[in-house]
Amino acid sequence: MTFETYEEIASSTRDYGVGEDVIYPVLGLNGEAGEVAEKVKKVLRDKQGVYTQGDKDAIEKELGDCLWYITAIAKDIGSNLPKVAQANLDKILARRQNGTIHGNGDNR
Repeated sequence: MTFETYEEIASSTRDYGVGEDVIYPVLGLNGEAGEVAEKVKKVLRDKQGVYTQGDKDAIEKELGDCLWYITAIAKDIGSNLPKVAQANLDKILARRQNGTIHGNGDNR
C-alpha cells in the first residue's frame, strides 16, 4: 500500500467537527502514543523485555492508530504523508552528514 492510498482511505473515516482541525488529532496522537508506551512498559515490567507475537501485534495496532492521527494532522495543515516522510529523511540524512545525529535541538 502507498502512503497516498492510505491517506485516501484514512481520510474518508475522519469524523471530527469543524473547528477541531489539528487539535483533535494532536490530542488523539498523544493518547495513542501513550498506549504504545504503556504496552512497551508492560513488556519491560512483566516479561523482562521479551516480546511475544501478541505483544508485537498489539503494539502494531497502536502504531496504526498513531499513523491515522498523523495522517489527519498532516491533512489539516495542508500537507501529506509523502511530504512529511521526505522532510524527515532529509533532516535525518543531513544530521548524519553533519555528524549531528546525537545531541539536542531541532536545528542541529
